Amino acid sequence: MSQANPIRLFVTHAWEPGDDYLRVFEYLESARNFFYRNFSAPEKRPPGDKEAAKEELRRQIAPVEAVIGLSSLFDGNQDLVTFQLLYAQASQKAVVLLKPFGSQKPVPKALADLADEVVEWDERALVDAIRRQARHEDTTRWDTIEFKLE
Repeated sequence: MSQANPIRLFVTHAWEPGDDYLRVFEYLESARNFFYRNFSAPEKRPPGDKEAAKEELRRQIAPVEAVIGLSSLFDGNQDLVTFQLLYAQASQKAVVLLKPFGSQKPVPKALADLADEVVEWDERALVDAIRRQARHEDTTRWDTIEFKLE
């Protein structure tokens, strides 16, 4: 992954850029040496029926390497979120599912079963999961804990 070869991403949406959708990009932008291209376009809701909407979602997901699933969308848009993750899985796209933000509520089993990896809202965990799932890059980061012995 480099600036010349960014990871191609799609973030699940319900045809509007909600708080969690925008938060994903805040996390990705704050990551050092992480380059991505966003293929999700919640503002491009097509006129017409559900099938036209599904076709637009297929078009957005088709070129990506990884899909970031927002489990927080599941309660209000169960069919839409399930469709996006099922299509990603059928197209052999990596799926990284984010737990509900600021909640201890468990991830719905229906979503967890469609994910390759489920992560907390943590910039480092998200970026590492995307690298692992999209490019099979294993990060060798270590946490350093400093303490005093007295």
